[in-house]
Amino acid sequence: MINIWTKLFFRDTSLNLKKLHKKFKDEILKVRCDLDEHLQSINESANEISANYEYTCQLERNIEKLSERLDQIQMYLEMNSGMKFEQKKSFDVRKLNRKEQEVFLVIYTLEEEKGALTYDDIAQKLKISSHLAGNYVTALVEKGVPIIKRYLNSKAYLKLDPEFKTLQAKENILQLSLQEFF
Repeated sequence: MINIWTKLFFRDTSLNLKKLHKKFKDEILKVRCDLDEHLQSINESANEISANYEYTCQLERNIEKLSERLDQIQMYLEMNSGMKFEQKKSFDVRKLNRKEQEVFLVIYTLEEEKGALTYDDIAQKLKISSHLAGNYVTALVEKGVPIIKRYLNSKAYLKLDPEFKTLQAKENILQLSLQEFF
């Protein structure tokens, strides 16, 4: 009699474990399907971001070509018609914090040595990450510092607007004190 009850009890337990195992397996499969869907969505988003980036780079190249053509037209008109096109730029720059001033000075001084700089050049000089250097450059642009950015092989090259650089040297627009940094 005890044998029969034992067999029935263990058989019931075994059936419950099998049902539990099946439910667990089904739930794991659902989670895996959800994760696969998320991965596919992420991949599609990454592809879209990449396509947008390429499109933006193409737009910047086209804008640069247009700018060059406008310069050529302006030079042609000045030479052939005697017309003069004065372009006096006004620079409205807000006050920079200390780190932004350091980044500006690195751009200002390294540009003399290297010409156009990359975020890596700035990062190396200041011992910060390239990403952080990029953030500081963006902050400078947002505050009105005219930084010219060109892309070559998907890498950004930076330069200060030559008129601004000359004006900064003459009038110290940013009110920088070199003694603070050296």
